[in-house]
Amino acid sequence: MAGLGGDGSHADGGPARHIPVLLDEVIEALQPEAGKHIIDGTFGAGGYTRRILDAGASVTAIDRDPTAIAAGRAMEQEFPGRLTLVQGRFSELDTLMPGTPDGIVLDIGVSSMQVDEAERGFSFQKDGPLDMRMSGEGVSAADVVNRLKMGDLARIFNFLGEERHAGRIARMIEKRRASEPFTRTRDLANAIEALVGRHPKDRIHPATRVFQGLRIFVNDELGELARALFAAERVLKPGGRLVVVTFHSLEDRIVKRFFADRQGGSGGSRHLPEVEARQPSFTPVGKGVVGPSREEEERNPRARSAKLRAAIRTSNPPLAADLTIFGLPKLPDTYTLRD
Repeated sequence: MAGLGGDGSHADGGPARHIPVLLDEVIEALQPEAGKHIIDGTFGAGGYTRRILDAGASVTAIDRDPTAIAAGRAMEQEFPGRLTLVQGRFSELDTLMPGTPDGIVLDIGVSSMQVDEAERGFSFQKDGPLDMRMSGEGVSAADVVNRLKMGDLARIFNFLGEERHAGRIARMIEKRRASEPFTRTRDLANAIEALVGRHPKDRIHPATRVFQGLRIFVNDELGELARALFAAERVLKPGGRLVVVTFHSLEDRIVKRFFADRQGGSGGSRHLPEVEARQPSFTPVGKGVVGPSREEEERNPRARSAKLRAAIRTSNPPLAADLTIFGLPKLPDTYTLRD
């Protein structure tokens, strides 16, 4: 699901060729080679997978988007017996494939392919249905916008979109939808622009952060990432490598907290009493976070916000899968919106 930064291009950017972000750095951290089995938890257009296969390793590639899986069948035939495509959520990677892999790579976010398809509803550059579902199933962005309470919308826009006008926009939506529901991406974007205005020199469209918050909420992206990290911890073999590329501060904070917690010590949730020292389940690769080179930023502007973190699995048992270590906010449950 790679390729888009946290600078707003994921919402209002036009079509762009899919370019894998931090590709060389991912391969260096992952160290694929003949005889190794790697999980690519976010197959997308297969940029990472192809390089891993070229290095001689075998790959199980997962994607929740059925169109990505369908598009990857040609690559699966190109590497018979070495590439297996699986449709599913990477948070369930420990149940989607057998065995213990030598490495796992996760590239968090929405892909340029999804953004460029107007009918998917991720972007308002081209008008499309207000959808945003990566899997094509479940609650859509239109369901959220038209049916959630105003206060819940404001929380989504504020936390997940980091939108400073969250309350005003939520109130506008509540008032407008009473007479005419929002069903199209450009309709919502235009309504937000009419409310908050737009200076000619503004770098991003005023609806960008709202669209970001909606997309993250609809697909439970932060929860999926947190659960995927725990799943990777359970399934990786000792010495196996976990490599994660993020594009947004919210995502990177989750990965950073996970690796810090998994390095042992007393640890645990800050809300709970300290417990006896725990043995580390991961040790870090390198000195911490890795970002794109200046050359890559110039070649691919969508890489500007990318951050790579990696760690190596120890032989110690996995630690408790405690979601409180991430400090995630309590957001509305979409269960009430399901038919």
